Amino acid sequence: MLADLFETPWFAEIKNKIIQERKQYTVYPPANLFFNAMDLCPVPQTKIVILGQDPYHGTGQAHGLSFSVPFGIDIPPSLLNIYKELKRDLDIKPAAHGNLESWARQGVLLLNSSLSVRANSPASHFYIGWEKFTDLVIERLSQNKENLVFLLWGNFARKKNILIAQNKKHLVLEAPHPSPLSASRGFIGCGHFSKANQYLQTHGLEPISWELPA
Repeated sequence: MLADLFETPWFAEIKNKIIQERKQYTVYPPANLFFNAMDLCPVPQTKIVILGQDPYHGTGQAHGLSFSVPFGIDIPPSLLNIYKELKRDLDIKPAAHGNLESWARQGVLLLNSSLSVRANSPASHFYIGWEKFTDLVIERLSQNKENLVFLLWGNFARKKNILIAQNKKHLVLEAPHPSPLSASRGFIGCGHFSKANQYLQTHGLEPISWELPA
């Protein structure tokens, strides 16, 4: 579904820009993890899409999955609020780590709009062209699959609603971003995790086990 995108002139331009960036700066995540979200959650297995903005920009944090960090890295504030809502919504005990790979392996596409970032410089790679690529990922998922759940948290993610087929073959859930600045304005209490699973089950699909392994 995505193979042709990698052969386009504009994707070659993205690669060249990344090569130049890495000559001057530290870039996260490591290049082999740029497409980790799609490696762990291939298009045919995708059930839920959670959209992030760009990778974490601190040392060791980014590993190609939105909101997720590798084992051994402190849990970021936004993810702590996601855990808080999971506890409220489904009575799931917060995990002691921030690694969301088990969600990805079950069909949750943890997709950032930008797939790389310069160290200690948030949003620094938006100019590179990643958003064209990830917008097409969203569009093609929407067009070619049915009964997906899109979780759009925060104004940036909500703007992606226009990319999703408006023919009621998917469930789109919107809420404020889970960051400490906005979580109390409607993210906490949104019930998205239970609503997503109810929708999947209604359409004969296996629900997500949101409880993370230790």
